[in-house]
Amino acid sequence: MTSPLVVLVGPPGAGKSTVGALLADRLGVGYRDTDADIVATAGRPIAEIFIDEGEPHFRALERTAVRDALESHPGVLSLGGGAILDDGTRKLLAGLPVVFLDVQLADAVKRVGLDAPRPLLAVNPRKQWRELMERRRPLYTEVARAVISTAERTPAQVAEAILDALELRQAAGQTPPAAHREEQA
Repeated sequence: MTSPLVVLVGPPGAGKSTVGALLADRLGVGYRDTDADIVATAGRPIAEIFIDEGEPHFRALERTAVRDALESHPGVLSLGGGAILDDGTRKLLAGLPVVFLDVQLADAVKRVGLDAPRPLLAVNPRKQWRELMERRRPLYTEVARAVISTAERTPAQVAEAILDALELRQAAGQTPPAAHREEQA
């Protein structure tokens, strides 16, 4: 069994896909997104799965996609925003290098847009996002080895913060900044 080098979790608009791809590039490993796996397997967008078959069916597909990716992907893995709702998924994440990308509502709205096809944000997206975060924040922090705020950071800066938090600079072939070298001495 091979487990990921980094697992990214967080709400819609946190930047998991963008940061995940950058991080994978810096580490010289592959990038995988379980939402993309679900779309590829189902042959249709997530919004359609929600509408046609309901959230429970989608969550079952998600559970399988997450389990398969955790067992086989050695690179950077992004999970869908609601993957942490499943008790079994949270148990699978225990002990793994999970990073919660913590994003503020204003930033998430800019990134996701209010008209994006996000089934759980379809009606009154700002209110829905706030409520979603109230329910999910404790679960994100439960599974996370590191919490990285995306506030006032570019995706590249978030990727750098992850490298520091998980002490992956050497894996990325980078020398820690001078301040870090001094702290380690």
